Amino acid sequence: MTDKKCTSCNAPLALEGATRFGCPACGTDIMRCYRCREQSIEYVCPTCGFRGP
Repeated sequence: MTDKKCTSCNAPLALEGATRFGCPACGTDIMRCYRCREQSIEYVCPTCGFRGP
């Protein structure tokens, strides 16, 4: 486990299955857990408000 949290559900991220990428609109780091990725749970960028699946 790490101290980083999922942008969608705020769960701690596991070392496997999680991902980190830049927001398509502003480049802020978006971090997603395995569950939210698999279920296409919406995320909202904390900086610009961009919404994505």
